[in-house]
Amino acid sequence: MLIFFTAFVNCQSDYSERREKMVRSQLESRGIRDKVTLDAMRKVPRHLFVPENAKEKAYIDAPLTIGEGQTISQPFIVGFMTEQLKLKPTDRVLEIGTGSGYQAAILAEIVSEVYTIEIIESLGNNAASRLQSLGYDNVEVKIGDGYLGWPEKSPFDAIIITAGIDHIPQPLIDQLAEGGRLIVPEGPRRSTRELILLTKKKGKLKRKYLIPVVFVEFQRKNE
Repeated sequence: MLIFFTAFVNCQSDYSERREKMVRSQLESRGIRDKVTLDAMRKVPRHLFVPENAKEKAYIDAPLTIGEGQTISQPFIVGFMTEQLKLKPTDRVLEIGTGSGYQAAILAEIVSEVYTIEIIESLGNNAASRLQSLGYDNVEVKIGDGYLGWPEKSPFDAIIITAGIDHIPQPLIDQLAEGGRLIVPEGPRRSTRELILLTKKKGKLKRKYLIPVVFVEFQRKNE
């Protein structure tokens, strides 16, 4: 039993060291400075959000397949999108595209309430169980069409869309609070899109172009 416990502690220590290296070499070195974002990335065990056979790759500088044709974004993209939202502890955030639940966990470390929607039932259910087992009781997962948002939980201080789409869904714009921020990979259906930050002021959207990105396609129920 002692040998098993020692091995477990050493394993967890190793993952902690990998997270620290990930933050320093992949985030801080590329200009991410927001302390709450960096702290969340240091804390959340990314290796628990990937398939068992990908754990050893969990902290590399690349997206990883999580099944059903979906991926967990590379650490830099998760950190960059989170930082751009300028989140506050009291914020209520909507995520479109739960995937493995990793981005939701990062958000949950920073804000009071996270609502996340996944269209693929198996992924959504697995993410919900994973988040619950890790103690993220401020995250609520819904299986459904993210295009429609979650009107009964709105308005949201921030919305993050983790799939590429050719336009911003009007329901999400409507559900964004005044002063709210929405970040999305937008552009024609192709390999590269622009990551865009939109801020809602007096009912209108101010648009800021950030960086080119590659994401899986946004899915709808009728597709």
